[in-house]
Amino acid sequence: MRIGILLALLVASLGMQQATPVSLTYPEKPGPGRGRHVVFLTGDEEYRSEEGLPMLAKILSQRHGFKTSVLFSVDEDGTINPKNTASLSDPAILDSADAIVMLLRFRSWPDETMARFERKLQAGTPIIALRTSTHAFNGLPKGGRWETWNYNNAGGFGKRVLGETWLTHWGRHKVEATRGAIENAQREHPVLRDVSDLFGDTDVYEAYPPEDATVLVRGVVLKTLTADGEPADYRKRRATDKQEQGVNDPAMPVVWTRTNRNDNGKTNRILTSTMGSATDLENEGLRRLIVNGVYWGLGMDVPAKADVRYVDEYQPSFYGFDGFRKGLHVTDFEIGKKVPGEPLPRPAKTVR
Repeated sequence: MRIGILLALLVASLGMQQATPVSLTYPEKPGPGRGRHVVFLTGDEEYRSEEGLPMLAKILSQRHGFKTSVLFSVDEDGTINPKNTASLSDPAILDSADAIVMLLRFRSWPDETMARFERKLQAGTPIIALRTSTHAFNGLPKGGRWETWNYNNAGGFGKRVLGETWLTHWGRHKVEATRGAIENAQREHPVLRDVSDLFGDTDVYEAYPPEDATVLVRGVVLKTLTADGEPADYRKRRATDKQEQGVNDPAMPVVWTRTNRNDNGKTNRILTSTMGSATDLENEGLRRLIVNGVYWGLGMDVPAKADVRYVDEYQPSFYGFDGFRKGLHVTDFEIGKKVPGEPLPRPAKTVR
């Protein structure tokens, strides 16, 4: 009798574990995106993609009618753990993605997950890539199928697909913020429709997109972490050729588009922004740029003024390693819920 009870409890426990969701799908509402599925890939140790991307997914679902899904890095018990670089929850959801929005850093997924992602790339799925996605993969086995995707292998996935890999913090990390300066020649680009006042409290990355890229926004390095900071005016050596230039002369690209051509003849529309932390996404202009980018990537008409109002309360954590809210599960990001726990506080000087 006692053994039977123990077995029953074990079976019930296993059933509860299996029922624990590890991804989120927000339902479609009436809107121009209805019938299209946008999949968000979170997984970075520093810039709180697990907080920022669900907020964007809610906006696209509830304000624009897209079906959206968010995949996370999770531990075996379903707890969100951005430091679990081998995890992408429910990778089969990728199979139905019409567009992908990603903020990844140094991921080393299992072969099955990598193969699913590669199939979507080869199929020509548009990709909107944020911040550390320029160095999305690292630690993939040497001699394996995806070795060339490692960021330190001639630039890896970032250089080959997005147009740039990780080089340096061009602005001073956690000291100098970014003001987005729209390229005059691209002001009519649909991704920039009704986009203004771009600002992020992350620093500018050093970046040199290829000739086939179209630079939409450059990042002015500011002297402080506040939007009203003055432009920095010192000189710095480039990582590429070690030559010195003014840090804002010229300012580095922080948003660009390009078309990635696959060996099988398919092409991906690519939008890359080296901005995109959870705190950067408090900026209305940046949220609108990303939402516009989804429409543009899918070949849809971009709204005259995309609605990017928050769906639920949004109080993101400041960026920092090991600064994620501990013990969260994907259900904490369901529509109508306030994310539990206290966000990692930002330095006092960033209050604005």
